[in-house]
Amino acid sequence: MRDDLTLVLDIGKSNAKLVLIDAAGEVLASAKSANQSAPSAAFGFTALGTGPLADWIERSAPGLLQGRVPSKISVTTHGAAFCALGETGLVLPPIDYEWDGYGQLTAAFEASLANFAHHGTPRLPQGLNAGRQIDYVQRRWPELTAQIRCWLPYPQYWAWWLSGVACSEVSSLGCHTGLWAPAERRYSDWAQARGIAFAPLRQAWETIGTLRPALLRAWGLPADAEVQVTAGVHDSNACLARYLQAMPDATVVSTGTWCIVMAPGADIARLSPQRDELANVAVDGRAVATARFMGGREFAALCGNADPALATAQALEQVLREGWMALPAFADSGGPFMGRRGTVLKQGQPVGLEAVPAALRPALAALYCADLSALLVGDLEQQGAGGPVIIEGPMAQSPAYRLAIAGMLGSRPAYRSTDALEGTARGAWMLARWTEQTGVGAQLERLERAAPALEDALRTHTQAWRAASTMN
Repeated sequence: MRDDLTLVLDIGKSNAKLVLIDAAGEVLASAKSANQSAPSAAFGFTALGTGPLADWIERSAPGLLQGRVPSKISVTTHGAAFCALGETGLVLPPIDYEWDGYGQLTAAFEASLANFAHHGTPRLPQGLNAGRQIDYVQRRWPELTAQIRCWLPYPQYWAWWLSGVACSEVSSLGCHTGLWAPAERRYSDWAQARGIAFAPLRQAWETIGTLRPALLRAWGLPADAEVQVTAGVHDSNACLARYLQAMPDATVVSTGTWCIVMAPGADIARLSPQRDELANVAVDGRAVATARFMGGREFAALCGNADPALATAQALEQVLREGWMALPAFADSGGPFMGRRGTVLKQGQPVGLEAVPAALRPALAALYCADLSALLVGDLEQQGAGGPVIIEGPMAQSPAYRLAIAGMLGSRPAYRSTDALEGTARGAWMLARWTEQTGVGAQLERLERAAPALEDALRTHTQAWRAASTMN
């Protein structure tokens, strides 16, 4: 029935998904596509693939829906992306945050990031501070500024594409952009001084409009169908949203391309921008102490071509017994060890990643990600975070990661989501039903603890890893 269905558009850095979900929270159908950026010949930067994504959505939606009419569409996307919207569409394509051709043109924006207490944004490489992208466009192409009606965060761009209605939303504005002042719940001084135009603020769960007639036709839906489009949400904040009401003191570890540790109970005044800690903004507007590293990328770098399913408890035990250890970092972006080059040790001696047997590389990768995750959880705990720790996303499926982090967290309660649907998409679905208070809550399982001998080995490893990481 029309009122029972929600269509979620979930755009991550690596993949995009369409998921049709019924009123009970069950997935009825889904489609997935690789999400790729490409160089822009006209502008010289690497651009997000909005055109191919739009084509994929138009092609995939009819087969996914099969004539079924969703009552709502909820959008969630990765952060660090803004779209320059003109009267009829994009004035220029959005910049991929991994492009790094800014040079000295954004020095004034860089200087604004010194006021961390105001905007809660650390100074990040490439375009991870989305304000740098906007500043660059304003300075590089001043002739285009008059054509830009407003700057839309990436989730709200897709909400506009679906509905024709432009809006802004706080979780998207507040994810390490330099554009928002979390404690004051307003645009940052720098954003106001630069005269950046934003669309009106709406809440993530608010209906902003209905699906455009052209898309109704393209998707094979009745011309009189009223499919409500909500404002949209930043992806890790979608994951956090599912716990804000039922478990407000929980620390959530959202894993994917990025591992994001969010602790609503921690004091944002005690965050350390030098360690890539920041004040995120939850969907309800509260500032959320956050720490992170590029876990999915680092896992892939360590894993190589080996099957991630090899990260078993037995492989973890062998990695610890043989003295393998990975020290940060294996990605260029973000994290407390940003700028360092990763190394692999065996029994304390550097050996190189190629020395690790392929069968052990996934377990070593899982152990490394657990090392960093536990470190960040501990950092936020020292800043006042309490309550249980909840693991979301792909790492929640890894036996080696689960055993390792459970041992590293000691007596602190730790759970994993057993939901077959990833936390970002589930959170987006819950936001579409936010005011109904009828959404299915999290499906959690207490993390299993390792056998005493393995826990002892984990404690010894953790002490050695933290000492070596500090020295490295």
